[in-house]
Amino acid sequence: MKEFLYLRDDKLKEFIEKIFMGYRESFNDAKKTLNKYSIGIAHHKVIHLLSIYKGITISELLKKLKVTKQSLNRVLKDLIKLNVISFKKDDKDTRLKHVFLNEKGKKVFNEIFLSQKKRIYKALIKSTPEEVLSFENVLKKIIHE
Repeated sequence: MKEFLYLRDDKLKEFIEKIFMGYRESFNDAKKTLNKYSIGIAHHKVIHLLSIYKGITISELLKKLKVTKQSLNRVLKDLIKLNVISFKKDDKDTRLKHVFLNEKGKKVFNEIFLSQKKRIYKALIKSTPEEVLSFENVLKKIIHE
């Protein structure tokens, strides 16, 4: 069986480096805003997920982040102190807590998002629709496998 050139170890190492650099640069764009609120990448990840999954439970958040309860608890305590999140007990099962971004939390998220959006938007605009779809499909496969 013929090996594809892009599956060789040296090409895979280059691809992994590009993923790392893309991650570093897109999160570096958000650093100024994160520093303004004295929060870090872990806080950013939680805020980002809360912006997408409004009312997510703590256990669902743990599954998505793949972190320990202790780590998530530390981040949530910081976000409570910053007054950017709120909790609501489940109507049917009061043991469950749903987490939401409050108005200040939405404002913080938007500041972070706008700083990252510029870089991602420019890259997508400079790409063909086929490149965008292919890239998205490859990312989905990396994430789910």
